[in-house]
Amino acid sequence: MTPPHQIHTYTELRQQIHDDLRIQHPEWVQPNGECPLCDSYEARLMELLETSTRTGSNESIVGPHRTLEQGLNGLGIAAV
Repeated sequence: MTPPHQIHTYTELRQQIHDDLRIQHPEWVQPNGECPLCDSYEARLMELLETSTRTGSNESIVGPHRTLEQGLNGLGIAAV
């Protein structure tokens, strides 16, 4: 097993989620490679992250981190 990749940007986070959803749920991927359910989960998580970052610039990183963790858990993805 390889060590987890460090995520530094939202772009990297989106790509990781994109890849992981398709790996964890190959049954969701259509024969043409599209995955509407994956796209829906990705969009919802990004909404949660945007909401958490708009709620105050004085918050510590714990707030967005917990929101991310809750969002991932709600999608059935284990946060490491």
